[in-house]
Amino acid sequence: MNPLRSILQRFTCDGKKRSSRSNHLPISARGILIFDHTGDVIAAESCLKNAGLDIRVMGPPPDVRSGCDLVIEFPLILELEIQRLLKASKISPVQVVPVQDALLEPVSLFHIRHMGDYLMVRTANMKLTVHKPDRRIVNVSGGGCPDIPWLAEQLVGQTLDSAPSPRSLGKTLCGYALQIAYEEMRRQCPG
Repeated sequence: MNPLRSILQRFTCDGKKRSSRSNHLPISARGILIFDHTGDVIAAESCLKNAGLDIRVMGPPPDVRSGCDLVIEFPLILELEIQRLLKASKISPVQVVPVQDALLEPVSLFHIRHMGDYLMVRTANMKLTVHKPDRRIVNVSGGGCPDIPWLAEQLVGQTLDSAPSPRSLGKTLCGYALQIAYEEMRRQCPG
């Protein structure tokens, strides 16, 4: 990763330092859940976040050759609790893998670009752009799913505080990617 980008990602759009999260644990203290289908990842994420667990959806490490294009990263100490919650919800990961070295580290789904008064977060093929001074959504683009024009119509012109959650509006993979971009944008530009 570019060293300057690494430093910039530690700060919000107004220059304040971001708080650290518990999922920035050492590599040896993390694990990943691998699923066959994106729908399983979405269901597992909802289940685990509803239980209050600190997990995050990431891209799979380059060395993982099974499953779909998303994994869930979690603190290894929570593995038994996560397995119990997923089993109760009838969600089965293909694999649970401890992250033992950098080759198994998941990759970020976010690409963040600062452009003067604008901030763009790209997740997968979805892009969300906000005017930083007033936190107003100015563009939603990408994807290719049929609901994206409608989602853009619902979100563009609204502030991050007044905009509905993309996940509450769209049910496609593009809508899910837009939700992830929206959540990251809210972290980057807190109100």
